[in-house]
Amino acid sequence: SKEPITAAGEEGDDKPPKEEPWKTTLKTTMVHVEAAEFQGCEVSLWDLLHSCYIPEENRRELLELYEAGELSLEQVRTVVTTIVTRTAAAERAEPASGPRAEPAATAAEPTALDGD
Repeated sequence: SKEPITAAGEEGDDKPPKEEPWKTTLKTTMVHVEAAEFQGCEVSLWDLLHSCYIPEENRRELLELYEAGELSLEQVRTVVTTIVTRTAAAERAEPASGPRAEPAATAAEPTALDGD
């Protein structure tokens, strides 16, 4: 025997939980960042927040403030793009030093050691 299915689909616990609206907004809001591997691309705020350029502590704080309504989407966008741009610029300035050196140099970016 089959259970009746309503038109709106409220019955049945087997469907995946609906994503939080604030999370969906961050995943669908695209930004243009001229830094690091994002250069020339549009990327979602969600992806930027979860990139190696945003420290875990900052990410958690930004997500909490945005979810609570204490930061607007525009404020989150400004903070995230600023952090990514500054961090990428700092890594370019000091590619071989510091604890975050792993994403510094790519094949397209010659280092000071290549020509010497």
